[in-house]
Amino acid sequence: MINIAVFASGSGTNFQSIVSYFSGHANIRVNLLLCNRPGAGVLERAKKADIDNFVFTRYDLENTGKVLDVLLEYDTHFIVLAGFLLKIPLNILKAFPDRIVNIHPALLPKYGGKGMYGIRVHEAVISSGDRYSGITIHMVNEEYDKGNIVSQHSCEVKQDDTPQTLAERVHKLEHYWYPRVIEKLLENNF
Repeated sequence: MINIAVFASGSGTNFQSIVSYFSGHANIRVNLLLCNRPGAGVLERAKKADIDNFVFTRYDLENTGKVLDVLLEYDTHFIVLAGFLLKIPLNILKAFPDRIVNIHPALLPKYGGKGMYGIRVHEAVISSGDRYSGITIHMVNEEYDKGNIVSQHSCEVKQDDTPQTLAERVHKLEHYWYPRVIEKLLENNF
C-alpha cells in the first residue's frame, strides 16, 4: 500500500477530493493529515474520514525533527501539499526527493512565488487581462512554485469574471485533476 501524507492548513476541499478519490483504492491511501493551524476546517474533514492528523507549529516544522519523525512513523511514501503555504524545509525535501507535489491556482510560471496564493492569484490574473488561467501541479523544491511542472489545466477568464467567480472555476479544475495526477505519478514511480 502506498501511503500519502497531505499537508493542508485551510478548509480542506482539495484534501477532501483526494481522500474521496482514493477511498477504497487497491494500492493507494491517504493515511495522515499534517496541519499547522489548530482551528482549520481540514481537521474536521480528516476526523470524519477517520484519518489521523498531526498539528504542528511553524517552529516545529522549521527547527525540530518532529514533523519528519511523524512522516516516517506513518510510513509515508509520498507527500501532497493541498493549500499549505509554508515552505517545506530541507530535512523533509531530502527525506522525500521527488516525492512531494503541490498545486498552484494559476498557470506557472506566471503568478507564482511567495505571497501568491488564494484570491491574490485570481486578482492578479484578472488585472493583467489574461485570457486563460488554470492550475499547475508541480514537484516541490527549495523555492516557492519553482519545481518541475507535472501537469497544467486551463480555463477561460471571462470578461465579467471577479476573482471569486474565477476561483470557483479554478477550484473545479483542482478537485478533478489533482487526485488523478497524483494517482498517475504514484503508478509511474512506485
